[in-house]
Amino acid sequence: MARNINHKEAIELKTTLGKETKFKGTMRFKDSLKIDGKFEGEIISRGFLYIERDAEIKADIRVGSIVIGGIVYGNIEASDKLEMLSTGRVFGNIKTRVLKIADGVAFEGKCEMIKDSDSIDVFSDTVVNLKRTAQGVS
Repeated sequence: MARNINHKEAIELKTTLGKETKFKGTMRFKDSLKIDGKFEGEIISRGFLYIERDAEIKADIRVGSIVIGGIVYGNIEASDKLEMLSTGRVFGNIKTRVLKIADGVAFEGKCEMIKDSDSIDVFSDTVVNLKRTAQGVS
């Protein structure tokens, strides 16, 4: 079930990479992270990621939920929810269960929606197609 993203919660995050921060490598975190600086590499977490308006990210991202207010170059997979604010710019493919896009967003890439297991009708599909769906293969 998708979790509602609270922007106030995101702004009050205790873990922050500030405006003057430049980080290169793999970032893993448990709960939540706000990025306001520059990041290059890979971001992996089951938690919540908030990308501030002035942030510039060059990374492939796999997280639980994400709010994007800055610029991201790379593919994003959010297992729960992906939200792009009006200042957000994404140049890469996205994959998520719930997607929210504000007016004014720049997005260049493909979007794939993750299906809930509840949406699979096991009685009207072939076994081969059911296996493909379960494995995430189209």
